[in-house]
Amino acid sequence: MPGTTASGQQTTLGVMGGGQLGRMFVQAAQAMGYFTVVLDPDPASPAGLVSHFHIQTDYLDEQGLAQLMQRASAITTEFENVPAAAMHTLGAHRPVAPAATALSIAQDRIQEKQFFARCGVPTASWAAIETEADLARVGAELLPGVLKTARLGYDGKGQVRVNNPAGLAEAWATLGRAPCVLERLLPLADECSVIVARGWDGALVHFQPQRNLHRDGILAVTEAFEGNLPDASVKWSVDAAKKIADALGYVGVLCVEFFILQDGTLVVNEMAPRPHNSGHHTIDACDLSQFEMQVRTLTGLPLPTPRQHSAAVMLNLLGDLWFDAGGAVRTPPWAEVLALPGAHLHLYGKLQARRGRKMGHLTLTAASAAEVRATAARAAALLGIAPW
Repeated sequence: MPGTTASGQQTTLGVMGGGQLGRMFVQAAQAMGYFTVVLDPDPASPAGLVSHFHIQTDYLDEQGLAQLMQRASAITTEFENVPAAAMHTLGAHRPVAPAATALSIAQDRIQEKQFFARCGVPTASWAAIETEADLARVGAELLPGVLKTARLGYDGKGQVRVNNPAGLAEAWATLGRAPCVLERLLPLADECSVIVARGWDGALVHFQPQRNLHRDGILAVTEAFEGNLPDASVKWSVDAAKKIADALGYVGVLCVEFFILQDGTLVVNEMAPRPHNSGHHTIDACDLSQFEMQVRTLTGLPLPTPRQHSAAVMLNLLGDLWFDAGGAVRTPPWAEVLALPGAHLHLYGKLQARRGRKMGHLTLTAASAAEVRATAARAAALLGIAPW
C-alpha cells in the first residue's frame, strides 16, 4: 500500500492551507492509504475538518511549522499565497512540492511576467507600475488596459479597467499605490487552461486543455471534451505549459491559464502552482484526478498519462445559490439536480454561504459533447443560474 512504509508505519502527508483544494487533496491521499495533516488557522477549514490532524496556527508560526515537519513525511500547498518563506523553511527539512521559488514567482505578477518572457512564452503587452515615474512613462499603446495588483489578487479582485492616463492614475491610487502591472486590453475570443503534473525525476504528463468561462472575474463554467478548442490552440497551450513547468524545474500539479485572441493566437495569462478550479472535472471524468496526481508527484509515485473517459462540464457553485431573489436563505434543489444523468455534486463543507463564495461544484458527465452540454443547461436552469 502506498500509504505505509516497509515496517507498516503509516505515512503522513502535509498540506499548507485548509480550503477546498486542500480538502480534495486530503480525500485523494486518504483513498490511497495516507494519513494527512493540515496547517491552517481556521478551526472550521474545509480540509482541516476531514484531515487526520489539523494544526490551527498561522502559516509563519514557528511552533506550527515544527509540528507539521514532525508529523509529515512530505508537504504540499493548496493555494499560491502561502508565504514562500514558510515553504522555504519546510523545504530545508522535508520534501516540499511545489518549491518556494515557484511560489515566489507565482505570487508576484511582475516576477511572473518576467519569467514567462524568459521562457519565450508571449503575454499581453504590459508595464510594471511601482512609482510615479513608472506611471508617467506609460505609453498610449498600453491603453485601454487592466491594472492589476502585483500581489494577492485573485478571482477578479485587485483589478481595475482603465481607458486613459487620468483613469490609470485614479485606479493606481484606488489600489493603494501598491506595485501593479498594467496589461493592454486584448480582443479575446476565449480562455483556456492546461493542467500538468511533473515529478521529481522530470517526468511530465498533462490533462487535455479545458475551455473556461468567467463571470465577474470568477470561473463559472469549464467545458472539457474533444472539440471544445481548435487543435492548434490545444497543441500550442500544452507545449507552452510544459515549457513553463520545465523551466521552473517544477514538482507538483501546475495550472497555466491562457487567453485565446480573436485572430486565433494565444498568450499566457497566469499560472497557479497547485490544482485548479478548472480541473475539478478530472475527479469524475478522468481515470486519474488532478488531486491524485498531486499525491503522486509529492510522493514520487509513477505518473501515467491521464485518460479522460467522459465528456464533462463543470459548473461553479457560489454562495448566491443559497439565497432567493429577496435575500432569504434557501436550500438549492439538490434532489432535482442529482436526478439528472451524470450529475456529480461536490460541496466543500463550508459552514456559511456568502455571495461570491465558492461553496462547491457540479460536474456533469456524458458520452458526448452535445449530451453533456444539454444536461448542464438543464442543471443550470434548475439552479436558477445562467453561466453562459
